[in-house]
Amino acid sequence: MYHHLFRWKSVAATVVLAAVLWCMTFYLPFGIFWFKISASALILAGLSLVLQPAKYLRFSLDWRNIGIGLLSAVLLYLIFWAGKTVSEAVFPFAAEQVGSIYGKGEGTSTWVIVLLLFFVTGPCEELYWRGYLQRQLMGRLGGFLGWIAATVLYAGVHLWSGNFMLIGAAGVAGAFWGAMYWRFKDISPVIISHSVWSTFIFAVMPVP
Repeated sequence: MYHHLFRWKSVAATVVLAAVLWCMTFYLPFGIFWFKISASALILAGLSLVLQPAKYLRFSLDWRNIGIGLLSAVLLYLIFWAGKTVSEAVFPFAAEQVGSIYGKGEGTSTWVIVLLLFFVTGPCEELYWRGYLQRQLMGRLGGFLGWIAATVLYAGVHLWSGNFMLIGAAGVAGAFWGAMYWRFKDISPVIISHSVWSTFIFAVMPVP
């Protein structure tokens, strides 16, 4: 009983920490955005590996999972491309809010953003949000409710941005990667999907 109570206190504490880190990243004006988000993700990933050793996390980097990760990244990119088109037709503020998201990269080298997204932010976010948090929630609440709860929390920490489009995007992406993790029970294709998608959509081929 004590073990379970300690584990859930630990899970709750990481969620509070994530909220604080995302507040510092999105709401507080100091610092360079891409370094702040990378540092926040790195802290959460490191903490998750302390609370849940890597041996409990399935990671199978084979050709099948690489293919799944790449194809899912393409699919999610197309979903966002269509979503941006529809959103701009429905919401008059959509274009401005999407532009402000890309504006966070101003003053930072594209190559720096690419390296941070692909090697730090993408992998570290998945290690925490899906590999640790969603895994713990699914173990406690079941697959469906655990997936829903993890998605809501992932979108929720983005409330600090005050950007409706970004919050919605986080909800869609979080649900997508969460469904992948729920389906495959393997973090490797999800890491590949997140890393490739975020690198392309924010630095290589931004959604027009």
